[in-house]
Amino acid sequence: MKDINVAIVGGSGYTGGELIRLLKFHPHVNINQITSRKHAGKKVSDLHPNLQDVDLKFTDVDDIDADVIFSALPHGVSMNIIPDLLENGSKVIDLSGDFRFNDIDTYEKWYGIEHKYPDLKAVFGLPEINRELIKDANLIANPGCFPTGAILSSLPLVQDKLVDHLIIDSKTGVSGAGVTPTNVTHYPICADNVAPYAVGTHRHMPEIQEQLRSFGNYDVNVSFTPHLVPVTRGILTTNHSFLKDDSLTTDDIYELYLKKYADELFVKVLDDNNIPSLNSIRGSNYCHIGGINIDENGHLVVISAIDNLVKGASGQAIQNMNIICGFDENESLKHLGLYP
Repeated sequence: MKDINVAIVGGSGYTGGELIRLLKFHPHVNINQITSRKHAGKKVSDLHPNLQDVDLKFTDVDDIDADVIFSALPHGVSMNIIPDLLENGSKVIDLSGDFRFNDIDTYEKWYGIEHKYPDLKAVFGLPEINRELIKDANLIANPGCFPTGAILSSLPLVQDKLVDHLIIDSKTGVSGAGVTPTNVTHYPICADNVAPYAVGTHRHMPEIQEQLRSFGNYDVNVSFTPHLVPVTRGILTTNHSFLKDDSLTTDDIYELYLKKYADELFVKVLDDNNIPSLNSIRGSNYCHIGGINIDENGHLVVISAIDNLVKGASGQAIQNMNIICGFDENESLKHLGLYP
């Protein structure tokens, strides 16, 4: 099996640090470049103090040469360099939102950015729905963190067209806001608080809806509200809906999820339908699903938990790399979550 050279563009943030941490012990990967215009020349461990054994320095973005390139640049910036990276023959996994949408008009509406390369198409990098397409792709659009938990908690329902509308309520840790502190993420503001934000306007809502509609081949509608909670990592998603078939029971839906995810490495439907928790998946690439319940009014709840920086970002990107390169899909991702 051929070893590969990997570059990380924009490696100074949390997702860049997680890519380095997880790839460090990949048996077939050599990290040969980590870029940051702002921090060029600094040691990686200056910004990521957990990476003391990584003997690399940040470089400028020029002259990137690798078999696989992870772009961890912001939305609107990533698209400016990706065409050149592809032209040089690299496989590119983009962690921004620039290539996640099939409908460019939807991207421009929700991101407020003119897309410079509307004809450049990517495969949406959620292996649980697009594994076969990922294998032959040159450009992967890594899913957003919220969409990963929301879509995985919805797929069995949408696959069988059991619901018409999904109400998705997600609680996210502060690391999802990125490495740069803001008035919202300042400790005295976010501690001891739960803060809904971007109510009805969050750009991950159309991403969730587009993917579910494509997967289910019908016009399922999605409502999505995120909440910032005072934890560092994780997204807990509570998925609400009403089933079109009122004869189905909680056990029926639980068995549906068990069957759907029986062969998936990183999606675990919990034994005895236990409720997922953030402190069970922390640091891992797993999505836990459980707490499935239909109440006396026919209201269905499904709960999922992921680490927003791993399965919600860097871990999933590495999972995509493994698929593209023909490595074991769980290579460098085999570790379990930290508990407590």
